[in-house]
Amino acid sequence: MDPLENIKAKVLVVDDYGAHAEAVADVLATVGHATVVLESADEAIARLRAEHFDVVVTDLMFAGAPRGLDVLAAARKDSPGTEVILMTAFSSVDTCRTALMQGAFDYIEKAGTGAEEVNPDDLRAVVARAAERTAQQRTIHELREELDKQYGFEGIIARSPEMMRILETVRRTAPADLPVLIEGESGTGKELLARALHANSRRKNARFVALNCAGLSETLLEDELFGHVRGAYTGATADRQGRFEYADGGTMFLDEVGDMPLPMQAKLLRVLEDGELVRVGSNEPVHVDVRVVSATNADLAGRVREGRFREDLYFRLKGVSIRIPPLRQRREDIPQMIERFIAQANDAHGTKVAGITPEARRALVSADWPGNVRQLRNAVENMVVLAGDGKLGTNDLPAELRGPEGAAAEGLGALAGMSLSDAEKELIRNTLRMVDGNRQQAARILGIGERTLYRKIKEYGLND
Repeated sequence: MDPLENIKAKVLVVDDYGAHAEAVADVLATVGHATVVLESADEAIARLRAEHFDVVVTDLMFAGAPRGLDVLAAARKDSPGTEVILMTAFSSVDTCRTALMQGAFDYIEKAGTGAEEVNPDDLRAVVARAAERTAQQRTIHELREELDKQYGFEGIIARSPEMMRILETVRRTAPADLPVLIEGESGTGKELLARALHANSRRKNARFVALNCAGLSETLLEDELFGHVRGAYTGATADRQGRFEYADGGTMFLDEVGDMPLPMQAKLLRVLEDGELVRVGSNEPVHVDVRVVSATNADLAGRVREGRFREDLYFRLKGVSIRIPPLRQRREDIPQMIERFIAQANDAHGTKVAGITPEARRALVSADWPGNVRQLRNAVENMVVLAGDGKLGTNDLPAELRGPEGAAAEGLGALAGMSLSDAEKELIRNTLRMVDGNRQQAARILGIGERTLYRKIKEYGLND
């Protein structure tokens, strides 16, 4: 049995030809979908403001006008998560392709020019796929809300499946006292994840103490971590607690632990194994109760093989291992990050930026972001400060994204003069290139169903 047959949805059917609307509803009712039938686009728009539907199936043309696009816009605005399917005669297919770019899930062609029928099997299949997408998004949204409410992860944006799995790992790991090793490129949010671990642990009322190990000499790092006693060296005029003692009962976050000198690695291993440290200049051990969360942007396993990092320390740190993917591998998270960073920048600088245009958003989503989330945040903040108000557009993009002469805007303008089918082909080709051929991710970015994308790839000869 097709697993999609088990998904039952609440479906709004909109068509100004009542007999056809009822026929569509009857076809969907045979497989268990609950349907509501309306014969007016305005009625549908008002209903979407007041009630949530899993799927909307709407005719494109109402008395010669493409009011189905208005229904689509209302669903996108007032009913987040609702998938919209358009029904159209052959002559309106190009308009439906435009609708796909505006967020429609798919479209169904009527049986022939002017005919008032759609193929029942095609209708049931596309509604089932749309209902599956809605169910998946609802599950992700509900998990996101539960994590925010119960575990305080509201600072971490995660719509991509991989990031949601990471948050679930954090939720399960946080209450334990196991050490955690967080790996990922610079700027991916490793410290934010470490703070989430602490905030959801039994140690949350004690201190979270962070230290970046990069660039510190062995002597300075030892003093920072373990402290010293009076007279330990010139200038040591009083006893001083190190970071580990200061974090007693809480969490110690060691950032860029892969850069720690080898002699210090042995001393850190002792703290992890015995819970004891010795201040510089002292012989007396000091007992500490600290959970260690460490992070690195280096290939720590590779450094172990090269003899640059102790294997025993590596496995001590790696009680639980979490790898954060770079931003270019979770582009689904970028649109929500953009909105968050705009709001934060408005609060911080008193600006009144109201959002971002689709063209500018696409440029930000498609960028490589070697600096990851940190670079994106800085870029959006700069755009907001310089714009001050209104909507951010392609002219507000950082120079490296616009190119020497506004390349981003020119790139969008290059579509002018193309047929809609050629423009769609280019959009699909460039999106596939952006996500390294990942069709599932491309379909999500384009806002269409995966099967629709596969069909279009075949139709446009983009398989190679």
